Amino acid sequence: MEFIHEGKAFRHYNAAGEMDAEITYASKGEGVIEANHTFVDSSLRGQGVARQLVDKLADFARDENLKIHPTCSYVVAFIRKKVLNTMMLKYKKSINSHKYF
Repeated sequence: MEFIHEGKAFRHYNAAGEMDAEITYASKGEGVIEANHTFVDSSLRGQGVARQLVDKLADFARDENLKIHPTCSYVVAFIRKKVLNTMMLKYKKSINSHKYF
């Protein structure tokens, strides 16, 4: 899916030219952007579009050497889940690396 960077947003437009997905951000001082809104039209929900939007914003932030401060509830939940999954993977690896017998 192709997203267009317009102003302080990444958007997707359907064949009719209507915006059907977006993530917006605001500058929050030097080196920080606030991920403040995500929208996905009901016709696209359940297809991973919101995650693709977060990934697109993360790629942009990485390329521009920016940090993301999430205030959008979807982005907050996504980051929490990703952090918890990473912690669990590290925990499982550390358990599996110990040989008790």
